[in-house]
Amino acid sequence: MTPEVGEASKRLDTFPKVLLDLVERRPDGVAIREKDYGIWQSWTWKEAAAEIRAFAGGLASFGFERGDKVAIVGDNRPRLYWAMLATQALGGVPVPLYQDSIAAEMQYVIEHAGVRFAVLEDQEQVDKVLSVKERCPRLETLVYSDPRGLRHYREPFLFSFDEIRSRGRKFHADDPDHYRREISKGRGEDLSVILYTSGTTGRPKGVMLSNDNVIVTARNANALERIRDDEEILAYLPMAWVGDHFYSYAQALLAGYTVNCPESASTVMIDLREIGPTNFFAPPRIFENLITHVMIRMEDAAWIKRKAFDFFLGVAKRSGARILEKKPTPPMDRLLYALGDVLVYGPLKDSLGFTRIRTAYTAGEAIGPDIFEFFRALGINLKQLYGQTEACVYVTVQADDEVKSDTVGKAGPGVELKVSDSGEVMYRSPGVFLGYYRNPEATAETKTGDGWVHTGDAGILGEDGQLRIIDRARDVGRLNDGTMFAPKYIENKLKFFPNVKEAVTFGDGRDYVGAFINIDLDAVSNWAERQGLPYTSYNDLAAKDEVYAIVQDHIEQVNRDLASDSTLAGSQIRRFLILHKELDADDGELTRTRKVRRRTIGERYDQLIEALYSDGDSVSVEAKVTFEDGREGFINADLKIRDATAIGLPTTPAEAAEPRAAS
Repeated sequence: MTPEVGEASKRLDTFPKVLLDLVERRPDGVAIREKDYGIWQSWTWKEAAAEIRAFAGGLASFGFERGDKVAIVGDNRPRLYWAMLATQALGGVPVPLYQDSIAAEMQYVIEHAGVRFAVLEDQEQVDKVLSVKERCPRLETLVYSDPRGLRHYREPFLFSFDEIRSRGRKFHADDPDHYRREISKGRGEDLSVILYTSGTTGRPKGVMLSNDNVIVTARNANALERIRDDEEILAYLPMAWVGDHFYSYAQALLAGYTVNCPESASTVMIDLREIGPTNFFAPPRIFENLITHVMIRMEDAAWIKRKAFDFFLGVAKRSGARILEKKPTPPMDRLLYALGDVLVYGPLKDSLGFTRIRTAYTAGEAIGPDIFEFFRALGINLKQLYGQTEACVYVTVQADDEVKSDTVGKAGPGVELKVSDSGEVMYRSPGVFLGYYRNPEATAETKTGDGWVHTGDAGILGEDGQLRIIDRARDVGRLNDGTMFAPKYIENKLKFFPNVKEAVTFGDGRDYVGAFINIDLDAVSNWAERQGLPYTSYNDLAAKDEVYAIVQDHIEQVNRDLASDSTLAGSQIRRFLILHKELDADDGELTRTRKVRRRTIGERYDQLIEALYSDGDSVSVEAKVTFEDGREGFINADLKIRDATAIGLPTTPAEAAEPRAAS
C-alpha cells in the first residue's frame, strides 16, 4: 500500500466518508439500479448521494441524535440502502430486519435494540410494525417507501419517504453545513451496524460491528479477490444477513461497483439473466435451487436433449474443473468439453445468467460436494468461503488455484486461525465484532479477552493451511458403536438431489442413522404430472409409495458414497420417513436463513424420531402449522417408515442394534 493510499484509507474510515469520496472521483458512475414495472432505473453516485443527503436531513429534522437506532425492513431497494447510509451519516446505527419475519420476531429486535426510527418498504411491513408498536416504547417514527395501500392510514407518526426527503431539503437549506459536519464526526471505531443472528439455538443476538470491522475487512477482501469498479452484482439476499451487508453494501461502496435490485423475489431468475452479473454470492440453498431448476427443465426436454445433457455432463465432471484450473487434461477431453460448451454448458450458463461471472462464492453453511463440483464442472469459478456475522463474513476463502470441495480455503488477510484441543475452530481478525448488544454474558462466552472467537464449528486445519469444516461442534456426535456422526454432511449430500428440499438426520447415541425428508414440491409434482400420478396436496404427494421409492433410491446413493469413507461408513442411513409438511421458519423449525433448528425439531417431533428407532412401519402425527395470513391450524397424518439398504453393514436396523462380535 502506497503512503498516499494508506493515508486515504485512514481518512475514509466511515461509509459516509467513502461515499463523499466516490462522488468526487466517479460522480457519473452507476451506483445502483432497480427494476420497477419491468424497467431498469439507474442512479449515479452523485444522484444517490443527493437522495441520501436529503433523507438524512429529514431524519435530522425530527431531532435525530448520534447513536439512535434505525430499523430497516424490506426487500433489497435503493431507498433502504440509502436509509442505512443516511443513518450512518448522522452517527446513527442501522438495524436491518428480515423482511419475512412475523410481527413477534420484529418486536423482539425493535425492542431489544431500542429502535427509535423504522424505515419500511411497504404496507405489509408497516402493518406488522404497527401491530407491535405499543410494545416498543422507544419506537417513535415510521417511514414507508412504497405508498400503495397506505393512502388512508392516518397515524401521526407515519410518514412517506418523499415527505422525509422534502423535510430534509428544507432542513439543509436552513443549515447547509449540518450534513458534512455530522459526517466529519464519525470515526472508524464507532458502531456501524447491528446485525441479528438467525437464532438457531435461542433468541437472536445483536452482533455489533464497527466501521473499522466492516471497512478494513471489505477493503482486504477486495484487494485479495481483485474486485473492480466495473463489477455488476444482483442484490437479492436479505439485507439483514451479513452476506448481503458485506457484498451489496460494504464491498460495493469500497470498490465503487454497481448493485442491481430485482423487481421482486419471484423475478430474481429473470433479472439475474438480464443483468448477467460478473460476481455472484449465494448460500448453498440458492445453488441447490438452481440445480433443481435445471433438472426439472431437463426432465421436460426431448429425449435427444436429455441424452446430450447426460453425456456432456459426464465429460464436464471428468475434466471441467481441471480445464478451469488450467491443469493438464487429455486432448480428447478438451475437444469434447469445447463441443459441450457450445451445445450444453454455454446455453445452460446463459439460462442461469452466469455467462459473465468471473467469480462466484458460497457461504453461510456447508455446501454439498456434489453441488459444488457440478458448477465448477460447468466452468464457473465457484469458491467457498467460511465466515460468520461475528467476523464480518471473512475467516477463510479459497484461492483460485487451490479450490477443493471438502475445504473452505486458507485464512483471509489479517486473519489468525487455529483449532483448539477440543477440535473447535477459532480465529481473530480485523473483522472481529465488538460484542453482542446488551448481552455481555454471551459476548464473554464467544470472544476471549485477547480477541479470539469461538466459532462453535468442528474443523481440521491441514498442513497446507486449508480448513475443513466437519459440522457444528455441538451437532457432531457418535453412534453407539463409536462411528462419527456428522449430520450436516449427510444432509447436504441428500439435498443435492432435486427431489429433496430439506433433510434432518439423527444418530447421536443411537444404533444407526435415521432421517426426516422434505420433498421439493416443484420437482416432485413435475415428475408426478408427467407420470400421470394424481395428488391433492403436499401431504398426499409425500405419502405416495412411488415418491418413497424415489427418495429411497436417493438415500441409497448417498449410502454408497458414505461407504467409501472409512470415517463415516458406519453412519449410512438405515431408516427414513417423508414428513407430512415442509419445515417452515414461521413454525419455528427453520431460521430466517433456512437453517434447521435441531432442538425445535427434536422436541416437536420426538414421537417421529422414536418411531425411526422402533420396528414399526408407520406412525401417526398431529402438527400445528402457521398459515401465511397468521392463522394457525393442525395437520393429521399417518407417516410411513421405510428401511434403506446400507453397504457393508448389517442387513436390517434391528441387526445393527445387536452387539458386534469381537474381531
